[in-house]
Amino acid sequence: MPKNALGTCELCGRENAETTIHHLTPKEMGGTFKPTSSLCLPCHKQIHALYTNEELAARLNTIPLLREDEKIGKFIKWIRKQPASRLIRTRKSRERKRRT
Repeated sequence: MPKNALGTCELCGRENAETTIHHLTPKEMGGTFKPTSSLCLPCHKQIHALYTNEELAARLNTIPLLREDEKIGKFIKWIRKQPASRLIRTRKSRERKRRT
């Protein structure tokens, strides 16, 4: 599969969106050969803007766990209503800025 392809985002469900491969357990946390998912660019960027790799590896390493999390849940509810062609600007959350 090419690095970016048109497909359905496994997180928000938007179709015909440009997707990338997301390592559910970050590579630097030992996830190189662990499960991946196909995410649209906005969802993928938003995940990394909201959470540290440590958080993703420890408690948000599946699509259902991500969907249940309040922070990304609000974003998913909003992005589902946006056309797949729309690219958004992503900023780190205030909480995440303080940690890094």
